[in-house]
Amino acid sequence: MQEPAHLAALVAGCAFALAFVFGAVAHRVHFCTMGAISDIVNFGDWQRMRMWLLAIAVAILGTAVLQGLGVIDTGKSIYVSARVPWLSHIVGGFLFGFGMTLASGCGSKTLIRAGAGNLKSLIVLVFLAAAAYMTLKGAFAPLRVNGLDTLRFDVGAKTSDLPALAIAAGLGNAARVWLPLLLAVALGASVFANREFRTSPSLVIGGLVVGAVIVAGWYVSGHLGYLAEDPQTLEEKFVATNSGRLESYSFVAPTAYLLELLLLWTDQSRIVTFGIAGVLGMLLGAAAMALATRTFRWEGFASTEDLSNHVVGGVLMGFGGITALGCTIGQGLSGVSTLAVGSFIALASIVAGCVVALKYQMWRIERSETALRRVQATGGARERHPSPVA
Repeated sequence: MQEPAHLAALVAGCAFALAFVFGAVAHRVHFCTMGAISDIVNFGDWQRMRMWLLAIAVAILGTAVLQGLGVIDTGKSIYVSARVPWLSHIVGGFLFGFGMTLASGCGSKTLIRAGAGNLKSLIVLVFLAAAAYMTLKGAFAPLRVNGLDTLRFDVGAKTSDLPALAIAAGLGNAARVWLPLLLAVALGASVFANREFRTSPSLVIGGLVVGAVIVAGWYVSGHLGYLAEDPQTLEEKFVATNSGRLESYSFVAPTAYLLELLLLWTDQSRIVTFGIAGVLGMLLGAAAMALATRTFRWEGFASTEDLSNHVVGGVLMGFGGITALGCTIGQGLSGVSTLAVGSFIALASIVAGCVVALKYQMWRIERSETALRRVQATGGARERHPSPVA
């Protein structure tokens, strides 16, 4: 058995390498949940959404295989608590979805854009990290802990994942196998039923790689980083995870912990965890791909309104991502891969928040255009009928 310190380095190193691949591929294929939803709302284009759904299918199937083989136990993750904080998932998810639209991308896309030279995304990351930390341990934490998190419902099973509910309903232990398999196959079949998607290698590869990275993340933290008995506490331990449980990728809380690490750098108790390494890997992976493909571009704010939208978006994402226990990756892929009820609630709320924000933005644009036409019409009338000179 490896020493915990060496094991922590192994976990962080693997997390970084996988996230590096994630960031590079996601930049190359334009993987973005907000962008996928925007494509549907604005243009009726489902191609990027199909890539995301393929990633979900791969994540569900791979996670179920690891669970079935006894390699990991997703019941020890943060997503499958028997008492589901439904209000936190709804409020946090909705605010995150609204915020990511204002900020032009979710947590992962913000990291990817920042790595590719987008200074707007760098500002978003700063405000996201600050708001997330305030929601974890600061001024926003009492509202979350004493308000939203207190409202929960009990699923009546040991864990709140769909297979556990199926078993509790009397469908047998085999539900651990056939239910995730059924869902993954159904998703995959619906995705590949579209000929345009089947003939788009970049989209197919993007979905497969992102889904596989989520599965590999579970393996790294839940198997490689698992100690059945910590030499110091004689209790089981998941090495180098901020939650103290097995984790896969999520990018809101880890960004906050990265900020904490930088602020408390000389504190020897602070280490590079799985999540922090994932954030750094995403940034550098996207930067490497941007440089390799000559798409690295410095980009700043176009106006004060653009700045304010991104700042507000970052704050909403920070608060919402912590409150909902994850972002479009943390809940939408890692959480959903466990088939947790709360993850489906959070994901639906994120999508709803994004759609509402897109409608809001379109309303703002239409109102501005109407006002501009009115001004132009009024100005034209004045030119045709000039006022008399005194």
